[in-house]
Amino acid sequence: MEQKQRPLGRPRQNKNTKSTKETILEVATRLFLTQNYQVVSMDEVAKVCGVTKATVYYYYSTKADLFTATMIEMMVRIRENMSQILSTNKTLEERLLDFAKVYLHATMDIDMKNFMKDAKLSLSEEQLKELKNAEDNMYEVLEKALDNAMHIGEIPKGNAKFAAHAFVSLLSIGNFKDENHNPILANIDELSQEIVSFYWSGLGHTY
Repeated sequence: MEQKQRPLGRPRQNKNTKSTKETILEVATRLFLTQNYQVVSMDEVAKVCGVTKATVYYYYSTKADLFTATMIEMMVRIRENMSQILSTNKTLEERLLDFAKVYLHATMDIDMKNFMKDAKLSLSEEQLKELKNAEDNMYEVLEKALDNAMHIGEIPKGNAKFAAHAFVSLLSIGNFKDENHNPILANIDELSQEIVSFYWSGLGHTY
């Protein structure tokens, strides 16, 4: 019986093919976040994954493609976590506090601002657009929760989109380090409470 020829450059097909792609994304995400875009190489990703470089290139033809995929996947996961946290029956303030804790614990060791700044210099307009769309979808969950709270009178009416972006901007304080690399508050729960209390005071006024 004639054996079907495997397409050139295509990794061997087996039940683990899907998990191989997922492993590449997971490893690449960790490397990009703990190092930076310029330092991480496709060779390193392949080595840590335990696959050939050809396998990585089969799924992602360039490092920019891989980075874009990892960031979109990460934002999708964040969006799902946000949706789960913000859809509980707790008060909005309690839900914001829960979200702040999760977000800050996840990003406390990452300089998100400089991390994205370095990477964006190497991405195409289309890739930047894909990231922007994923980011907008991520913020939309928070925006809807705030908009709903405005409609039921839990907070004063205002611009929900502005309020959502303002909250995420405040969360970036969690990445701040002084000249000795010390955060404003070392305790994440305390920092979360400070941020949400400050934000909640602002929501208490119409704008």
